[in-house]
Amino acid sequence: MERIRFIEHKGKQILHLDFTHARADEVIQIIRETKGVIAELPAGSIRTLTDVTDMKFNTDAAKAMKEFASHNRPYVTAAAVVGIRGRNQIIYKAVVKFSGRNLVIFDSSSQAKDWLVTQ
Repeated sequence: MERIRFIEHKGKQILHLDFTHARADEVIQIIRETKGVIAELPAGSIRTLTDVTDMKFNTDAAKAMKEFASHNRPYVTAAAVVGIRGRNQIIYKAVVKFSGRNLVIFDSSSQAKDWLVTQ
């Protein structure tokens, strides 16, 4: 399964980041690969949908996620997140605080995509 891919929804491009069921070491690898993709795009040109359903964290993965959100700030116009439950809520709050980003939580990918295309 591709973890990083562009999808189209209602004629708009969305960068879908799939962290579902990822172990902490996989989280770091996905972030590393995604940074390369994002850095090649024009500033303010990306809508992101990040799915963190059942993603596993450790200290290194949490730190990488905070730095990743900060790194993406100049490139992302709108960011939606799905799968925030349990312990991931704590990490989500830390990422938002550290990065100063507005990462909007949705219950489903379809809701997130519908919102993203209006941004």
